[in-house]
Amino acid sequence: MKKIVAVLALATAFGAHAAEKLSIAATAVPHAEILEFVKPGLASQGVDLDIKVFTDYVQPNLQVAEGRLDANFFQHKPYLDEFNKGRGTNLVSVANVHVEPFGIYSGKLKSLDEISNRATVAIPNDATNGGRALLLLDKAGVITLKDKSNILATPRDIEDNPHKLRIRELEAATLPRVLDQVDLALINTNYALEAGLKPTEDALAIEGDDSPYANILVTRAQNAEDEAVQKLVKALQSDEVKAFIEEKYKGAVVPAF
Repeated sequence: MKKIVAVLALATAFGAHAAEKLSIAATAVPHAEILEFVKPGLASQGVDLDIKVFTDYVQPNLQVAEGRLDANFFQHKPYLDEFNKGRGTNLVSVANVHVEPFGIYSGKLKSLDEISNRATVAIPNDATNGGRALLLLDKAGVITLKDKSNILATPRDIEDNPHKLRIRELEAATLPRVLDQVDLALINTNYALEAGLKPTEDALAIEGDDSPYANILVTRAQNAEDEAVQKLVKALQSDEVKAFIEEKYKGAVVPAF
């Protein structure tokens, strides 16, 4: 009997160490959904994926940098670069996963041709997504920027504003909630999807699939080659995930690998 108990204890101890826990921050849509899709497969490889859902773009990076979480999946490289520069962090990208084409939405207008003088336009208040929004407005012919290659453009970089648009810079997560209070809102696709918007149908203008803003898997530099992280990279860049993205999001999210 003692031998059986000892064998069971050994097996339990071995099982406890067989699965490595990997904690990851993500925004709900589509990031957490994609992670939930790969979670069972990772479990069979000995990786227990612990997904923490966040609604903002700051805490996921801070908590990874501070070692409270292992990785995050919610942002693009320009945002990460600006965050590292501003916060003195050393987070790194380990994989491109998908692109979420950025869109211009309205609860009042059916076309950008209907824009009136002094219309109110809401854009994200962080540097990279604010610049991305202004670049899309420029591309759509609504404004003209001094430098069309400046991904960190601000309203001060507008050269021509023929409609005298009033630009409001707001927290990205709040933009769907103010859609009916402004004339136009430029919304990140993850927040648009969470709000029930269909980017390929509801956006008055949207980035093409050539967008340079691929969403990435991020971790601390010293963890980039960890076995569990690399298993997650392989899972996120698999043919199965590509098919899942294409089927579920119908062009609102585009594979970037």
